[in-house]
Amino acid sequence: MEKANESKMGIGGLLRRLLPFVLPYRYLLLVTLVLTFVGSLMAQVNAVVLDSAVDSINSLLHIDGGFQWSAAARILIIVSSILLGKELLSALITFGQRIFGEKIRINVSRDLSLRVVDRILQFRMAYFSQDGNEPGKLQTRIDRGIMSLSNTVKNFFIDILPLFTSAVLALVLMYAANVYVGLVATAIIPVYFWITAVQGRRMKGWRHRVFGTHQQLSHGILNIIESMSVIKSFNREQVEASKQAVLQDQSTDQQMQTRRISFLYEGLKTFVEQIGTVLIIILTAYLVLIDYPGMSIGKIMYHVLLFSNVSAPIRQLHRIYDDLNDALVYAEGFFGILDADDEVEESGRWTVADGQKVKGHFELRNVEFTYPNGTHAIRDLTMEIEPGKTTALVGLSGAGKSTIVNLLDKFYVPDSGSITLDGVPLGEWDTQVLRDNIGLVLQKNHIFSGSIEENIRYGRPDASHEEVIEAARKAYIYDQVVSLPDGFESNATQLSGGQQQRIAIARMFLKDPPIIFLDEPTASLDAIATEQIKNSIDAIKQGRTVIVISHNIGQIIDSDHLYVLSTGHCVQSGTPDEVYHQGGLYKQIFDASARSMNVDKIAATTTSSSE
Repeated sequence: MEKANESKMGIGGLLRRLLPFVLPYRYLLLVTLVLTFVGSLMAQVNAVVLDSAVDSINSLLHIDGGFQWSAAARILIIVSSILLGKELLSALITFGQRIFGEKIRINVSRDLSLRVVDRILQFRMAYFSQDGNEPGKLQTRIDRGIMSLSNTVKNFFIDILPLFTSAVLALVLMYAANVYVGLVATAIIPVYFWITAVQGRRMKGWRHRVFGTHQQLSHGILNIIESMSVIKSFNREQVEASKQAVLQDQSTDQQMQTRRISFLYEGLKTFVEQIGTVLIIILTAYLVLIDYPGMSIGKIMYHVLLFSNVSAPIRQLHRIYDDLNDALVYAEGFFGILDADDEVEESGRWTVADGQKVKGHFELRNVEFTYPNGTHAIRDLTMEIEPGKTTALVGLSGAGKSTIVNLLDKFYVPDSGSITLDGVPLGEWDTQVLRDNIGLVLQKNHIFSGSIEENIRYGRPDASHEEVIEAARKAYIYDQVVSLPDGFESNATQLSGGQQQRIAIARMFLKDPPIIFLDEPTASLDAIATEQIKNSIDAIKQGRTVIVISHNIGQIIDSDHLYVLSTGHCVQSGTPDEVYHQGGLYKQIFDASARSMNVDKIAATTTSSSE
């Protein structure tokens, strides 16, 4: 979709895409346009007044009886009053026009932000795994897209319209005064626009390069912040700084190249504008000297001021055109997000009737799945998750355990094969209903900016304070929370990793779902906390369908059934005891885990202490 946008979107297309966001504010737009027209009329007052003033003063110099100061003073007072009054009125009109125009820009910016947030929330997880959609790059596309598009609204409705309306009126007045002067003024305009178009074509490729480098810089800085502990532990600050320096140098070179091209063409356009001014002065002066009908000394000032109103858009156009071309680059990425219809997460209509419950009976048949980056994670996988029982998924890292959980939660859709829940294909399930009935605790859970209570209540937004406290007790985090100065109002992001993990588990207790997915739920907890959480999880397991992924033998060995995975397919299955006595991969993992824990020494220590 984005490639299509890159090749087809021009300034006209950009304005058409923005129009639906501007139309809701049509009344504000109408007021802005009326003020724009009135302001454009006011901009011509100087030329008209000074034309008459110069001719009137000139006539005083040639009247019989000599120069009359009283008459000259009267002319000056009238001219000054008109010009000052016009400036006061113009200031009020400009203020109103800019206020209404800025209100349109701010509201459009807000609507664009809400639209793109709503859009990305609809996307499948696979979208965020694609190259170019990493958090830093995606954020850059959104931020710069909104900024450039809102600036386009400002440029068009606040800057361009007043300038060009004034230019058109000035040209009409020039033609009304003298056709030849009007033709000279008009002849300059297409030359200027041609130079501007050539500039835009030449700079488009450079703007894409600058945008791509900005994305890499944002993504790189985000990676540095997220990886700070690793960077410092390996003393790699200089290495990371060097990487950023290379990107910054590349960005600097690209920006300087775009500026050089831009300044070259801007200088050329300024020269063309000055040629027009000189030609207007020469032509008008010549017509005055040959006593051309309707031409007077005042008309020299008149035509110069009017041509200034014609050339004002020309003086501003290079800046606005640069902004519009920037907007085209950033808009392509932004609207590429809004147009990614094939990335929207599909949801079926199957739900559960009132009084019925989801049992949690999953069946996978010949499932194949490959991540967007090309990793073939699941290969011809067939398994059954029995309702009301605990099923463990065991295997070495990269075996596909977490991928199965992602598929069962509809984060991803399998390439082929089938997955059913309670006999209904997973794709036919209403996604919200499905996830309302699943509790998910990951190895690394996200904690939102906000209070501890807000983070726990994320599991069920309508939960009472007492229910939040009870969930915290079950997750063995209550005592630690109440010991904090602000208690449950403390900032959750300031908690330790283990404490944040307990907050995530508390969410699951609060949600109280019939299906639970546990992906290394106690990986970041100490031994005592692990035991406490295990006891709580054991209690909540009763009568629920539970899938547990863990390298902790204690959490695997008491499961009802387990599947051993290797490179995305099942190699062993059965009860923990049955599979162990089969030998093979599970026995290797089990024995290696026991040895790594020094089980023999632990047993000897506990035996001697009991004696």
